[in-house]
Amino acid sequence: MDIVGFLKSQFICHLLICYIFIVSGLIINFIQLFTLILWPINKQLFRRINCRLAYCISSQMVMLLEWWSGTDCTLYTDPESYNKYGKENAIVILNHNFEIDFLCGWNFCERFGVLGSSKVLAKKELSYMPIIGWMWYFLEIVFCKRKWEEDRKTVMQKLLNLRDYPENFWFLIHCEGTRFTEQKHQISMQVAEAKGLPKLKYHLLPRTKGFAVTVQCLRNVVSAVYDSTLNFRNNENPTLLGVLNGKKYQADLYFLLSTIGRRIPLEEVPEDERECSNWLHKLYQEKDAFQEEYYRTGTYPAVPIVPPRRPWTLLNWLFWALLLLYPLFKLLINMINSGSSLTLASFAFVIVIASVGVRWMIGVTEINKGSTYGNNDNKQKQK
Repeated sequence: MDIVGFLKSQFICHLLICYIFIVSGLIINFIQLFTLILWPINKQLFRRINCRLAYCISSQMVMLLEWWSGTDCTLYTDPESYNKYGKENAIVILNHNFEIDFLCGWNFCERFGVLGSSKVLAKKELSYMPIIGWMWYFLEIVFCKRKWEEDRKTVMQKLLNLRDYPENFWFLIHCEGTRFTEQKHQISMQVAEAKGLPKLKYHLLPRTKGFAVTVQCLRNVVSAVYDSTLNFRNNENPTLLGVLNGKKYQADLYFLLSTIGRRIPLEEVPEDERECSNWLHKLYQEKDAFQEEYYRTGTYPAVPIVPPRRPWTLLNWLFWALLLLYPLFKLLINMINSGSSLTLASFAFVIVIASVGVRWMIGVTEINKGSTYGNNDNKQKQK
């Protein structure tokens, strides 16, 4: 291992990165709180400012993937559609198989200039999480409790609020509702058999109601649906801890835009809920076939393109690093010079707490500590 690789694997470096992320994130959350006074005066200004503030947080995560770990991200698509990415509003359907699939989604949002304004359909619990959850609140992210009878009205209202959003955005949605595991897949396929639906080998059954409502509410606002499938070469199973350790991965994202390799205009997606549900199930059968092809050949049947890496994620991180590391080091020097046992013990306690906090943040992304949604042995009715 070279010296750079050795340094990237050291826990002290991880602590410093997390210190910068946590402190800068809380500062930005605090600034976002004050932007609320703009909402009744100029809602669009409030939104534009919060897009930039949110970028300052989410781009730090993307920086880890792009610059720290040096992960290569290749996009497989057709050149004609490629020219439209980032220049139109879109619903992006993502598979949910890996611990860092959300980070790869953000990576492609960044490369097409829509990271700060990107939207997701997220579980309600995340809204209480400091930094990212609070950032999402100010971005008007759509949160749900995963109980459709309670969620429908709220989700529809929040989606309708996005109809006059001033920035181009991608609405990222995991239609499976939860991350793929063998246990969840087995239960999902039992539901498919009971409902007479085609079984899938590499995906869970899509939860169609949320997608149908998203299409209905964002029609005439969103131009197209991008169905994307993410894989990693050599059957790697990347983790956020691996990224933090500087491990380099090879990510392949296939934008399955239709069976003929073009983007799917939203007007081609049925508006009727039942027809939209059938359309989505058919799409997942196509996704499964392309996943089978990738496992067999190690590539996708499309043109590989590497979107250029932009410098802004790195520059943003360097700004916060310079701003926050100087006072930290100055404080440490003063504490050491003081020689006070109580002061040093207090500092050691803070380090322990910070270590636990860092491990907890990483644990949120781990598959074996993920949501139990989809594990219900009673096989709840599919959404």
